[in-house]
Amino acid sequence: MRLVFEGGNRTYEIELIQSGDSYRFVIGDRGLDLERVHAGGGRLDLLLEGTPLTAFVSRDGAKRWVTVNGRTYQLTKSSGARRGGAATGGQNTLLAPMPGQVLAVNVEVGDQVSTGQTLLLLEAMKMEIRVQAPRDGVVKRLRVAQGQTVEREQVLLEIGD
Repeated sequence: MRLVFEGGNRTYEIELIQSGDSYRFVIGDRGLDLERVHAGGGRLDLLLEGTPLTAFVSRDGAKRWVTVNGRTYQLTKSSGARRGGAATGGQNTLLAPMPGQVLAVNVEVGDQVSTGQTLLLLEAMKMEIRVQAPRDGVVKRLRVAQGQTVEREQVLLEIGD
């Protein structure tokens, strides 16, 4: 299976080669071995090169949202051509990876943020998802509040320079 991942200003083509519960995960010229230990309810317990890893996955058609270590990535299944949406809906707009509820808003309009900083906490499918800044910038617009319910791909906030 071929996937395309776009994050920031880069596009990654990922080739996933399945053999039973094991996979060979190829990104560019780098290959990694991945083994599925358990899967159910949107949760995947994996071994990546022998290291335990838990991922949460939701999907809608060709799109997949994968949350690992509190970071959410959007993957788009592809027939081989480069295409797909950015993990953040574009470098300046952060989107909800799945339906859920806003547990906390950690920033305000005008705040300076840095790459990887947790901006919001969402709860979805009994898991906590940290929405993190994809780049350095300033919060230009905040479109959600604590306690609000959001839909998949709903705009959460916008970052500018």
